[in-house]
Order: sequence, then C-alpha cells, then structure tokens
Amino acid sequence: MEAVKVEDFGPESEVEDLGRYVDKISTIVNGLEKRVNDVEHLYLTTDNMELTVTKCNSACKEKVKEKQLTGIEKRRQEASHREAASMKRMQELMRQFTTILRQITQHKWAHPFMHPVDVEGLGLHDYYEVVQKPMDFGTIKSKMEAKDCTGYKNVREIYSDVRLVFKNAMKYNDERHDVHIMAKTLLEKFEEKWLQLLPKVAEEEKRLVEEEAKAELDVKLAQEIVHSNMAKELSNELCAVDLQLEKLRQIVIQKCRKMPTEEKKKLGMALTRLSPEDLSKALEIVAENNPGFQPTAQEVDLDIDAQSELTLWRLKFFVQDKLKHAGKCSEVVDCNNINNNENTVKSNSKRRREMSDALTKNAIKRNRKLSPNS
Repeated sequence: MEAVKVEDFGPESEVEDLGRYVDKISTIVNGLEKRVNDVEHLYLTTDNMELTVTKCNSACKEKVKEKQLTGIEKRRQEASHREAASMKRMQELMRQFTTILRQITQHKWAHPFMHPVDVEGLGLHDYYEVVQKPMDFGTIKSKMEAKDCTGYKNVREIYSDVRLVFKNAMKYNDERHDVHIMAKTLLEKFEEKWLQLLPKVAEEEKRLVEEEAKAELDVKLAQEIVHSNMAKELSNELCAVDLQLEKLRQIVIQKCRKMPTEEKKKLGMALTRLSPEDLSKALEIVAENNPGFQPTAQEVDLDIDAQSELTLWRLKFFVQDKLKHAGKCSEVVDCNNINNNENTVKSNSKRRREMSDALTKNAIKRNRKLSPNS
C-alpha cells in the first residue's frame, strides 16, 4: 500500500493539496475494499484450490500465487507421487486379474462366451427383452486394452463385467440347457479365484479412500492458509490507512482558522435561507461531529459557538454552495468574500464539504423556520 506522507504538507499548503492526498487514500481504500470482497468470496468457496485461485481477481490471484506457490507445488508433487504409486499397484492387480481371466477363457467350455451373441443368426428374437446389458469376453478384452475413457478404471469393474457374461447366459437359458450349466460352472470357478485376489483389491480400495481424504484435507488446509494470510495482510493495511486518515484529520483541524464572531452571525442568518431539504442536510453535518445532537427532532437548538471550527467551516461552505445554486446569494452570505484567507477554497464544492466545518448558535426550529438571534 502506498502510504500518504503527512510531512509533504507544508505550512502554506492549500486545501487542494489536502484534497489530493484524500484522493490517494480513497483510491487505496477502494482497492482494499475489492480485496476484502475477494477474501469473503474465498471463505465462501468450497471448490478445490485451483478453482478458488481462478475466481480471485488478478491482483488477488498474483498474491496467492506468490505466497503459496511453494506449498501448492509441494502438494502437487505429493499428489503426483501418490497417483503414480496407486497406478503401479493397480497395474499389478490388473496383471493378476488377467491371469485369472486367461484361465477362465482357456477353459473348454468358454467358447460360447468369447464373442457377442448372434441374436439374428440364432433367431433369438426375445434376447434383448431378457438381457438388458449384453456382455462377452471379446468386449471385455477390448475395454481392458483401451487407453481412453472407455477402458476400465479398476479391477472391480472388470470383475462385474465377467460375472455379467455368465449371469446373462444363465438368465436367458433354462437351467437344464448346456449353456446355462457351462456358465454356472465357469462362474463358480471364477468366483473361487476372485476370492483369492479380493483381499488385495479391498486393501487397495481402502488405501485410495484414505489418500483421497488426506488430499482433500490438504486442500482445505491450503485454503485456510491462503485465507488467513490474506486476511492478516488486509488487516495490517487497513490499520495503516486508519492511521493516515487520523493524521489527515488532525491536519485539517489545524488548518481550519477560527471563524470570527461576525462570520458566525452571517452563517446563522444564511441558514435561515436554506430550503427545508437543505436545512436537514446542514443539521446532519452538525450531527456528524456532535453525537448528542439530534437533527431529526421537532425543535432543534443549534449553538454555533459550541461547534468545532471544522463543523463551522463545513456548514459555511455548504450554505454558500446551496444558496449560490438557488440564486439567493447576498451580502448576508457574503459570497464574494467567503473564499478569502490565502484562497484556500476555489471552485470545488465537494472538496470544500470534505475539508470545512460549520455550525450555528442560533435556535433552529424544526418547523422549517430559523430564529437569527445571534
């Protein structure tokens, strides 16, 4: 964050100089506000780390990458090692399962199940009504050799399709039919061999579940670190902005010259010329630096002498601006002389309202009338 240097204000600095630095702080605050919104969004995000980083704006994304790159890269390497080890173990299970499958397919009774059923050639018109998902060993072999997404992801998927081959044959053919008997016999042999491999498969599945849970926990921890670091950094920068604002406030107060008694009287009279709406806004200016003041009461007593110089000047510039635009400017407001003393305020009414103060000692009635008895 670019700090505003209070020392830059010389004793002869104009209000415009202060305005320049107020603009700088406003820009900084706007940037911090966007980053606060980013942090809030991060805390509400439950997706993975990559998606979380992607959803940040560019500045937020860069900070996350700079501070967490090492940790993220380390986790990626760990995940890559786990994936490689898991793939190696799965390949070993596949190899052992292939041995079992070879023993079954080489059996003398396996030939009816090696290729898809010739439904039309055999005149099996009701086959697809009985069998919803046809399967054969030729199809299984093709899926095992496939390198794309059509292939099997694990051994248990192959096991399910092998059982399906025999279950379909047993379902479609009568118990006394040769194909039914052959399928039942081969299924029993297959299940016996599968039971020998099953403990290894179950162990691998359990390990995968544990590793996935650990990886998910790592992601959450990484997110928490990102969120915590960003929140801490924002907190520090907001504190720095608060300090700069307080210094600027003190400077503004110091630069507010004392308003003479005659000007206070003119201010009180000028307040009586405001429209009801503008009068309400003027009272709100008083209330900003006077917590005990109630601008919405039916009858309001406004003691000009009790107001701070900052409030008085803010009121003065506010009244001047409103009456000027309403075409009511007169010697009571002293429009031509209100910008005296080193030409501190020029044409920017917004800057005046931020840098000046004004209030009155006159009794201001909430029934839209003022009593200029100062």
